[in-house]
Amino acid sequence: MLYFLQSGEGVRKLIPSAELVKEKIADKEQLINTYFDLAIRGLVDYAPKVVSAIIVLFIGLWLIKRIARLSEKAMTRRSLDVSLRTFLRSLISIGLKIILIVTVAGMMGIGTASFVTILGAAGLAVGLALQGSLSNFAGGVLILIFKPFRVGDSIEAGGQSGEVKEIQIFNTILLTADHKTVILPNGPLSNGTIVNTTRHGNLRIDIHLKVSAENNLENVKTRITEVLEQNEKVLKEPGARIFIGKVTDGAVDINVKPYCRPDDTVQLSSELYQQLKMAFEKNKIKDPVPQRIVHSR
Repeated sequence: MLYFLQSGEGVRKLIPSAELVKEKIADKEQLINTYFDLAIRGLVDYAPKVVSAIIVLFIGLWLIKRIARLSEKAMTRRSLDVSLRTFLRSLISIGLKIILIVTVAGMMGIGTASFVTILGAAGLAVGLALQGSLSNFAGGVLILIFKPFRVGDSIEAGGQSGEVKEIQIFNTILLTADHKTVILPNGPLSNGTIVNTTRHGNLRIDIHLKVSAENNLENVKTRITEVLEQNEKVLKEPGARIFIGKVTDGAVDINVKPYCRPDDTVQLSSELYQQLKMAFEKNKIKDPVPQRIVHSR
């Protein structure tokens, strides 16, 4: 409020009175005190939450480091690849830190619904972008659970054949007979046809022979049996079988089917062909003679 003084020269504006200034200062002091009291009260109420959240944050970070370290040691004991160990350790650490941050935010009274929504949207985007990788991951889990093959088995799958060297989370590593490394994705591998040639413990090989029809077939079978019995790679159980086939153009087809260990298949096949040829020559078993029929006009 302003005071005015009338004079003959008109109205002159004067300075506010001291009482009015004191009133305004008192009002401002009261308002400041009120805000200060509210701030103190809020700080007193909020301080325990902040302190507990900070304690949980530091303890959580320490635990995450310990868990990541222990997980890496466990993966090292299982002889996982270095790159795979690093990736899984980072994945575990980041995932646990995200959970810790959301937990601390909730303890401080910050709404976590928005965090969950953002994480859900990010997870959906990553899932859509990594459909193939997630399929391979699921395939790797199925292979590790149901074990259609193990490390060291020889398999045929995906148009490839070789010895299983590693079963990783996303891929399976094969080493072929000519020492080529083949990387098969676990998704198609787990959904496709797998031929495991070593699971049963033995394999049968097929030896195809032709002899002249003039030979005594019982004598031929006896010589074949002798060769099979002398070769240590041929298994006694199950026993080898000898089948006489059809006669065509003066030649008799003979199929020999011995069993051996999976690692001996190639070597045994080569040895038997050589040993049978030598045995036939020694016992004068005749080879088939090609016959030609010439028609004259």
